[in-house]
Amino acid sequence: MSERVRNTGPGNRATGPGKGERVADWADGRLGVHTLAKTQMRKVFPDHWSFMFGEICLYSFLILILTGVWLTLFFEPSAAEVEYNGSYEPLKGVLMTRAFESTVDISMEVRGGLLIRQIHHWAALVFVAGMLVHMMRVFFTGAFRKPREINWLFGWTLLMLGLITGLTGYSLPDDLLSGTGIRFAQGAILSIPVVGTYISFFLFGGEFPGHDIIPRLFAVHVLLLPGIMLGLVVAHLILVFYHKHTQFAGPGRTERNVVGAPFLPIYIAKAGGFFFLVFGVLAMMGAIATINPVWALGPYRPDLVGTGAQPDWYLGFSEGLIRVMPSWEINAWGHTLELGVFIPFALFPLIMAAIAVYPFIEKWVTKDRREHHIADRPRNAPTRTGLGVAWLTLYGVLMVGGGNDLWATHFHLSINAITWFVRVAFFVAPPLAFVVTRRICLGLQRRDREKVLHGRESGTIKRLPHGEYIEVHQPLSQAERYRLTAHEQPRPHEVGPLVDANGVARKVPRSERLRARLSHAMYGPGSQVPKPTAEEYRQVHSGEGHH
Repeated sequence: MSERVRNTGPGNRATGPGKGERVADWADGRLGVHTLAKTQMRKVFPDHWSFMFGEICLYSFLILILTGVWLTLFFEPSAAEVEYNGSYEPLKGVLMTRAFESTVDISMEVRGGLLIRQIHHWAALVFVAGMLVHMMRVFFTGAFRKPREINWLFGWTLLMLGLITGLTGYSLPDDLLSGTGIRFAQGAILSIPVVGTYISFFLFGGEFPGHDIIPRLFAVHVLLLPGIMLGLVVAHLILVFYHKHTQFAGPGRTERNVVGAPFLPIYIAKAGGFFFLVFGVLAMMGAIATINPVWALGPYRPDLVGTGAQPDWYLGFSEGLIRVMPSWEINAWGHTLELGVFIPFALFPLIMAAIAVYPFIEKWVTKDRREHHIADRPRNAPTRTGLGVAWLTLYGVLMVGGGNDLWATHFHLSINAITWFVRVAFFVAPPLAFVVTRRICLGLQRRDREKVLHGRESGTIKRLPHGEYIEVHQPLSQAERYRLTAHEQPRPHEVGPLVDANGVARKVPRSERLRARLSHAMYGPGSQVPKPTAEEYRQVHSGEGHH
């Protein structure tokens, strides 16, 4: 009877698997980790500087969770009134809520508390800014097209939830600034016809300000909204993995492949370094730039309003809507309808919803059901780019309206003049921005066309034997010519003849006529510069060696 002998001497490895291998085998047998890692960890991601905006959003969100968990250990979401007897002398003996007192204690007495508070606040601002810029990058490059419409809605929902989470978060300290913001929100809710008062009483637990609003905001801010957002972020990343990342046109790049670096180890190493870079920048901002100094503002009192009270920037445009709206109201049958507040309050979600539905409108107009993995250059979609710039212009105009008092005091202007400027610009500036942007895009298309046909200007002037002066052009490489001409130029949709071959009028649905008009506006004559053809290129370069 023979017996296998295990040799475990020096220089020889045991024949049995090690402990780590056994754990890995156990996990793989139950979770399929090896198969999942083998298929996904080598997934290729393209590289472009604009893709970093999405990563900034993700890393800011992670930093918000980390710092937020730390802050919940010391913050007390209570509206109970107490007398301050802490270490900050100017507030001693002042009556305040326990929420405000704990916020001051975090800032003054907890070691590192003020730094974490400020990192949390700066991360919130960067998170919302990153989401807005990231969505604009996706919008301008057409990365929202099939199969990414659902991911676009996920991103839009994250942006909206980010706005609401920011509002609930900066309201928790119950200082004079955040209390004014809560009062602003409550006034907007009261303007809702019929049910506004009931909604306000439900949210605040009675008359404003009540004792229930801070605990309720705390639960919404630290549990409900972050939980939903975390789920959306995970779903968003899963769809990015599944659909592949978009890439810009270039040699070797098609709708069926991805040219870039593998997720592991190259992309993950770069992402890890970028995370610590974002964390470091936010920590530096929190350390050297004071934000939301609640101890200087003081506790909230319903009978006081701080001068120069401004919301965080991402809600400035919503306040601008209300500040510049005329104070219209209707009194009928013993009821008052405050249109000066309700109309702006209703416009806020409508302006945001315009971003959410645009991909589906463009898909309906183009009837394009193909998958798109090549990103557009914004200049090659002039109408879409013009609409995006018009929306951003409207956003900027309303931001000016939201801070009309600061513009007036800092630049010694009439607040009435600023208000009327915003009222006029609300209707004039977006169409003007659309027209100007569209013309700029067409000009850039013409420049690309000339560059493809004639080459790049060298600045060298040459005189021909017969006395003519010309500029020498450097021909583009084949890769550059491909990059400048790889985009598609859709043809506008045509309704077709309104009368058939028998002379009978053909009934065309109104929706089809509307689609044809929109299609002509987006892709009709004058909306795009024709790409140079191979025949035009040969004609230009035949017998023109001096170019």
